[in-house]
Amino acid sequence: MTDFHFQQIDVFSSEPTKGNPVAVVLGADALTTQQMSAFANWTNLSETAFLLRPTTPEADYRVRIFTPRTELPFAGHPTLGSCHAWLAAGGQPRGDTIIQECGAGLVPVRSSDGLLAFAAPPLLRSGPVEPPLLERIAKGLKIPVSSIRASAWTDNGPGWLSVMLGSRQEVLALEPDYAALSELSLGVIGPWDPILDGTQAQFEVRAFAMGCGVNEDPVTGSLNAGLAQWLIGAGLAPEHYIASQGTCLGRAGRVHVASENETVWIGGRTTTLIEGMLRSLFGKSRVSISAHEIGAHGDEDHGL
Repeated sequence: MTDFHFQQIDVFSSEPTKGNPVAVVLGADALTTQQMSAFANWTNLSETAFLLRPTTPEADYRVRIFTPRTELPFAGHPTLGSCHAWLAAGGQPRGDTIIQECGAGLVPVRSSDGLLAFAAPPLLRSGPVEPPLLERIAKGLKIPVSSIRASAWTDNGPGWLSVMLGSRQEVLALEPDYAALSELSLGVIGPWDPILDGTQAQFEVRAFAMGCGVNEDPVTGSLNAGLAQWLIGAGLAPEHYIASQGTCLGRAGRVHVASENETVWIGGRTTTLIEGMLRSLFGKSRVSISAHEIGAHGDEDHGL
């Protein structure tokens, strides 16, 4: 029997249960790809991460990230959740910046103002969305094409493409036809109006991740990274802003964006809500939660 330490972490919210949960299995080197995939399917979370020994001396740890049906080279909230779990388990970075190894290469993670933040990886695909695809997106979102103010490929691994609408209210009002958008990973963003919406955030984001097996993701680091690179580069957003996400799902996600020296950093708060053990016996896995602490760590932010 092999036991694996397990944490479930709420990412991108200062309010426990109001962010995006990620399951993290630590010291998972003995698990096969099939076992990782099966466990990720069972958790049915948008992503499950497995911490492993790095294969390069530059990295502090390695992570593999799975959705319920596929493996991703990179994803944002699993990056912050994995770093949080690694630090909480006693991980000691070699330098001031933690270096994560994943399918997208080496990703720096830092602590700043009580937040963990990752450096956005380079986009694998950028540029405007093709007109026929844009028409399909508008039809799937049930809006006229003219409502889309701007569009771009923002793919840093999960296949994101994104559109910008005119306001937060337009974003929140969307009731997509998910079948019409099948196999796409679509981000939608719109600006907050300071008078109507307040000043807690500057943009509202929604992530429709049918291509990853999730109709709508609560709070999405990889998407926000791609959005920030696109919008800041195009002069459509300031170099520092906060994005709100998950509103339609009853969440209160807050993604902190900062562009510094041509690097975009994506940050958020992280809180452990569940700790336990994953036990694997002769290749058959079961989960035993030895401690279930919803909200017990509400005052604990591992922005180390």
